[in-house]
Amino acid sequence: MADVHLVVRSTRVVTPEGTRAASVVVRGERIAAVLPYDAEIPAGARIEDFGDDVVLPGLVDTHVHVNDPGRTAWEGFWTATRAAAAGGITTLVDMPLNSLPPTTTVDHLRTKQRTAEPKVHVDTGFWGGAIPDNADDLHALHDAGVFGFKCFLSPSGVEEFPELDQEQLARSLAVIAGFDGLLIVHAEDPHHLAAAPAFSGPAYTGFLASRPRDAENTAIGLLIEQARRLNARVHVLHLSSGDALPLIAKAKADGVRITVESCPHFLSLTAEEVPDGATEFKCCPPIREAANQDVLWQGLADGTIDCVVSDHSPCTTDLKTPDFGTAWGGISSLQLGLPVIWTEARKRGHGLEDVARWMSAGPAGLAGLDRKGAIEAGRDADFAVFAPDETFTVDPAELHHRNQVTAYAGRTLHGVVKSTWLRGRRIVENGTLAEPSGRLIERST
Repeated sequence: MADVHLVVRSTRVVTPEGTRAASVVVRGERIAAVLPYDAEIPAGARIEDFGDDVVLPGLVDTHVHVNDPGRTAWEGFWTATRAAAAGGITTLVDMPLNSLPPTTTVDHLRTKQRTAEPKVHVDTGFWGGAIPDNADDLHALHDAGVFGFKCFLSPSGVEEFPELDQEQLARSLAVIAGFDGLLIVHAEDPHHLAAAPAFSGPAYTGFLASRPRDAENTAIGLLIEQARRLNARVHVLHLSSGDALPLIAKAKADGVRITVESCPHFLSLTAEEVPDGATEFKCCPPIREAANQDVLWQGLADGTIDCVVSDHSPCTTDLKTPDFGTAWGGISSLQLGLPVIWTEARKRGHGLEDVARWMSAGPAGLAGLDRKGAIEAGRDADFAVFAPDETFTVDPAELHHRNQVTAYAGRTLHGVVKSTWLRGRRIVENGTLAEPSGRLIERST
């Protein structure tokens, strides 16, 4: 094996074939081979032996609001990608809204790329946006390399990114289906939201009642019918309603081209534990009851839910007022997703192979990132070295995202990211970050 410069070795390496003692051989930026632990090492190669710490494939997070440029006080490429790297994430895909301009034209995409390029610590790609007046821009955005298109079926919270009604959804989806693109959808039905009890104040129960499960279930049902009619590829974002899972499972069985994600906050936090006025827990759709959470975990276990991603949606501290009616809705969790999910998964009998499938292989498959998402020959040499039995207590001051507001403050979590490797280069070691070496990536097929 000429030109091998690095061998990553551990008694526990998570590969698509299972967890095993292995030596991962790196040539340049890619994995050249996965060999037995005690295999002969190529002459001149540097060995990094992590003992019993687990070597996971670098995580892929396809749902991150970086908000840069335009709302950089909320977040930014420098801070968001530092938080990602510290959390074992080696690739993220940025959402098209909350930045100014939104990623709804090729010119806007280029603005965002110019802003991001010198700042990213991890490989970074972009979703485009589908809004009522940009159907004619979608094919050009696709050709420019976005991974797909996000839309809302109810108000987004920012005026520059309006929602699609059912007629506009059909028009945009027909365009996207024409070039076999992917539409990713915030699925809450505006009519159900309008009919729900109006709410303001500090009580979480009132906020929860204002975002009923029926809003999600109805919107997902309508999306399935549109996708079925057009043979279109669609993806349901941040599923919180377990009631929708049978509908999604049937659609998949019928051949509808639909995938679905959920998020760490839906899988670890419950409505019953949210204190009044604690709007760091506010997101849309909302964190629901413990019984609903159990159903979501069953959907993960049986494969109805395809992946777990953060929906990192930060804001400045002043926007998290104690009124659930007016506070900005979004959970900041980019750095914490892996230990949050592992803490809950281990209680429920799942292993790190499951976590790798949900948080690396699944999102990589969604975005068509065939060089990411697994430890096997030909993939990028992206790794997260993880101590699954160590614990820590979340201190917001130690988080790298710009505004240290998090729903996980004070929680004790299992699993510590010891180091993160991007394309064969160590970018984080024991919480210390290297200079940014991420690249901007585009859809390859």
